Amino acid sequence: MNAWLASVSALIPDFWAGSLVTLKLTAYGLGIGFLLGLPTAIMRVYGNKWVAGLSSVYTELFRGTPALVQLFIIYYGLPDLGLTFDRLPAAIIALGLNSGAYQAEYFRGAIQAIGSGQLTAARSIGMSTFQAVRYIILPQALRLVIPAWSNEPISLLKTSAIVFLIAVADVMGIAKQMAARTYDPLAAYFAAAFAYLIMAFAINAILSYAEKKAEIPGFSLEVLRT
Repeated sequence: MNAWLASVSALIPDFWAGSLVTLKLTAYGLGIGFLLGLPTAIMRVYGNKWVAGLSSVYTELFRGTPALVQLFIIYYGLPDLGLTFDRLPAAIIALGLNSGAYQAEYFRGAIQAIGSGQLTAARSIGMSTFQAVRYIILPQALRLVIPAWSNEPISLLKTSAIVFLIAVADVMGIAKQMAARTYDPLAAYFAAAFAYLIMAFAINAILSYAEKKAEIPGFSLEVLRT
């Protein structure tokens, strides 16, 4: 037992480096997903049938296919079309596109939870649809979406484990290297699981704090729907 614990402890510096890569992938993927997901949700709710249709195609395509397949298409498939990405950019692009589709659905649900009467009232006082969405609908929707959206960072953190298959040195990539080097896969993959658990707990704590700070006392979902 002591030898096994010593083996796990010896892996900590390498897993620290791998954890930083995993957090970087998660942060960049989440950021790209936000920049894609929010406009996609708005276009799907308020766009004409063509815009809404294209937005729907994007979300259904990336939600309906495995993230691993998307990663392989970007890293191994696109070079056939003359588009070549290094390992890390390919991983970030794949995670961002995948996350954007899921985030779009979170945002769409929150936007549609806001009562249509608020948009009608804004239009009646001379605001354009764009102004009403920007100044009235979105500020409420972005608060409302936090509890559901908070699943996405942790989900993306775990999804990022697939990037070791294109030799990115994230937590799983380091675990694979350590298992091959030490001939102790139990210690290596146990350490990887522990690293993911610590990161998930940290992200969850941050998001719980943000959710509490975003709450409006006495302002419920039923109020938003009126």
